[in-house]
Amino acid sequence: MISRAVCSYLRLPTAHYEVNKGLQFFVSGVIMCARSLCAIKFQKEINMSNYNLVSYEQDGPVLIITLNQPEALNALTPPMEGELHAALEQGDRDESIRSIILTGAGRGFSSGYNISQNSSEEGDAAPDEEEVADQRQKWNSSLRNPDMLMHIMQLSKPVIAAIDGWCIGGGFWYSLACDITIASERAVFAQPEVRMISNSSVLFALLCGWKNAHRYALTGDHFDAQEALRIGVVNEVVPHEKLMDHVKALAQRLAQVPRESVRVNKMMTTYALEAMGLRNALNVNAFLSTIVRSTTDRSDVAHLDKARLEGGFRAFLEARDGPFMPEPFGPRSKPRE
Repeated sequence: MISRAVCSYLRLPTAHYEVNKGLQFFVSGVIMCARSLCAIKFQKEINMSNYNLVSYEQDGPVLIITLNQPEALNALTPPMEGELHAALEQGDRDESIRSIILTGAGRGFSSGYNISQNSSEEGDAAPDEEEVADQRQKWNSSLRNPDMLMHIMQLSKPVIAAIDGWCIGGGFWYSLACDITIASERAVFAQPEVRMISNSSVLFALLCGWKNAHRYALTGDHFDAQEALRIGVVNEVVPHEKLMDHVKALAQRLAQVPRESVRVNKMMTTYALEAMGLRNALNVNAFLSTIVRSTTDRSDVAHLDKARLEGGFRAFLEARDGPFMPEPFGPRSKPRE
């Protein structure tokens, strides 16, 4: 809602608020409508009580949602995202739940979108020839669009990301959208997909600043938990064995705060960012993603396509990431023997 405080923050004259009182109701209505439509979209995707790819566990006032495909490092697919957002919506509507933890099973939070199969439906690999409009329509008709990140931010319950191990690509984007992010000392963050014609998220620059975001968004380099703390990707770094206990204790603290206080403070930050253009920025982000995935000029990555065709997925990863070793941070920071 547009208020005097927002006008002050935007350095608008107070009279702007007085003259445009009606606008605040319009903006508030638009935001609430978007929130409702978003909720309806995700509710339709899956029966809320039927989860196979995520787990839904309530511990008193705390809900723990776990990405539960450890054999695939919790790689994101449309069915998994459908379940994830349905679970988030179910938790947000349950009055007995006061805070939400989002984490991943096994060796990582998430390895990002599934690129192990050369499929435009599941992976980041786009067809060589596809019109931008067709690609954009396909993107909007799936769950992979800006509504996913806004959905997390617009929930009335706070969402804490508990990151252990790999947090890569699309999984990294989800961690950015959570209200609070706690990492174990073993956490590793990266967007290596930029090395094969892809893009970062505007949320990275928003949270960490232009230069910090560019340092890693332009190289795809991995960075460890301490570097994530330094640049603002995470709030805290804790020992691996204490991660979930620490996050659960924080979630319990949040659960003790009056629910309306939590709700209004989430609204204050999220809706103010939205009023200042966050959704538009995410839409531009998605449109640029469409363009980059629809390019027919793959000369810079022809060697990656060849490696995948001739040697499979492991050969593709070696061709993509091998030339960047050693990296300044991350699990492969030491020179090879």
